[in-house]
Amino acid sequence: MLARSAAGAIAARAAVEMIGVPYSWGGGGVRGPGYGIGKGAKTWGFDCSGLSEYAWARAGVLIGTTTQEQWRAGIRVEKEQIAPGDLVFYDNDRNSPGPEHVGVAVDATHMVNAPYTGQAVRVEPLDRQTFMGAVRPSESAANLDPPAYSTGATGRG
Repeated sequence: MLARSAAGAIAARAAVEMIGVPYSWGGGGVRGPGYGIGKGAKTWGFDCSGLSEYAWARAGVLIGTTTQEQWRAGIRVEKEQIAPGDLVFYDNDRNSPGPEHVGVAVDATHMVNAPYTGQAVRVEPLDRQTFMGAVRPSESAANLDPPAYSTGATGRG
């Protein structure tokens, strides 16, 4: 796993360590897996943005709790330049503005993904028709206060 930054390598490794954790809508965050909200309320795990938030928190960078916040938490990266730890975004709903899904790149072709209810965190190809773009988080771009919650629920969709 070659990373363009030590923080990216740490984030990618943290995401890989969560493989097998259940998907939980609204679950997880900076402290790790947690109970979600709504249809994720009874499942201890991660949703997509909770997993990426956790991975980057392990690297010491706060990127926000939602895919939209995370989309703004760094610099845009060309698809050909994706490196471990970069966030890869997908527009799964063309009727809604902005990304609805995020994964953590492990290399230029694969991501760690918390896909959807009933599945677990896993590695999958990052090349999909709904690919929207990639972001490389940076400490200077992520000037966010740490969230104040204890259950891991973050109110993400």
